[in-house]
Amino acid sequence: MTNEYAVELATANIRFGAGVTRELGLDLADRGIRKVMLLTDRFLAELPAVATARAALDDAGIEVAFYSKVAVEPTDASFQEAVREAIAIEPEAFVAVGGGSTIDTAKAANLYSTYPADFLEYVNPPIGKGRPIPGPLKPLFAAPTTAGTGSETTGVAIFDFVAMHAKTGIAHRNLKPTLGLLDPDNTRTLPPAVAASTGLDVLSHAVESYTAIPYADRPAPQRPLLRPAYQGSNPISDIWALQALRMVREYLPRAVANPADDEARGMMLLAASYAGIGFGNAGVHLPHGMSYPVSGMVRAFRQEGYPTDHPLAPHGTSVILNAPAVFRFTAPAAPQRHLDAAAALGADTAGVPHEDAGAVLAERILEFMRGLGVPNGLAALGYTQADIPALVEGTLPQHRVTKLSPKPASPDDLAALFQDALEAW
Repeated sequence: MTNEYAVELATANIRFGAGVTRELGLDLADRGIRKVMLLTDRFLAELPAVATARAALDDAGIEVAFYSKVAVEPTDASFQEAVREAIAIEPEAFVAVGGGSTIDTAKAANLYSTYPADFLEYVNPPIGKGRPIPGPLKPLFAAPTTAGTGSETTGVAIFDFVAMHAKTGIAHRNLKPTLGLLDPDNTRTLPPAVAASTGLDVLSHAVESYTAIPYADRPAPQRPLLRPAYQGSNPISDIWALQALRMVREYLPRAVANPADDEARGMMLLAASYAGIGFGNAGVHLPHGMSYPVSGMVRAFRQEGYPTDHPLAPHGTSVILNAPAVFRFTAPAAPQRHLDAAAALGADTAGVPHEDAGAVLAERILEFMRGLGVPNGLAALGYTQADIPALVEGTLPQHRVTKLSPKPASPDDLAALFQDALEAW
């Protein structure tokens, strides 16, 4: 086996500033675009962010096909419903106003309406075939309303594959939005509990990408086209990940405590994009791989602040509940990197021996979790020891991310990690 020798950065185009959503119509008009599909969810449909985007498009004389059926946590069925709508509409471009679910749904609608195929054709293996996207997609402009997923910067679209009760996704550089419009005005209506969950997703994105297996430890692809979007930790992604952690340390508690703190909300939008650039090229690992069955198997839990009529474990919550257990487990494989991440989050790491790196990082993350009112472990979501075998089974297919762990995790290891994550403190 020849090891990887190169890393490829897929850059993101972002525009940051209060009010930039009002420029959307001009951006599209300058490209000669006359018809767009605007995607959002039913909860955002009547809120200011969507109203501003629609007004900007109307003012520029752009025809808008409005789609507000995005699922809060997308499924294969909700993706395919949006795809059918896009095929019927035949837009020249796509606009997504919402959180990661909306932006990811827009990516899928763009892909399958441009290059129609069986749904599993582009889905990550082993669930799907992992076929590379054949060429460029239509323009996609994304205006995030949450500071969490960083989906406006990544070539990844995540969904719940209902038949397996597990999340998977589509990953390719061509999915990346044309432009991300980071407008702090769009996060003013974000409930504190949602700001906390999405912000903790930013935290885990950054730590996971920084502690992922080094890119040079992966096998080299047979041809450049087959180089994955998630390449492992690398000198480029490291810069974005560490800066995102410093910003989370300073601004996440403020953004949750006070929705009117425009500086904090704006800086968390930037932190989400910074972490997105980092993990969009390096990848994430076990906390995310383990989170997918946690979200997919939830039976009755509904987190405060999320307007939903069905059980829901928000993505950021399902990720962060696994994180302390995971980083205690992975730290021996890369202790200095775990200490670097802890220091970026504000921990005092002076003189800390490498054997304590995992404990220090885990405790710092737990301090954020307790301070932000996160549920106390998977048991608070309704999971018990009896669910662990199914949670492990739901994690095993997540090869795209689990194989980036700096320390390989066997099924027995995963079971022990879920056991550790049942109670956080």
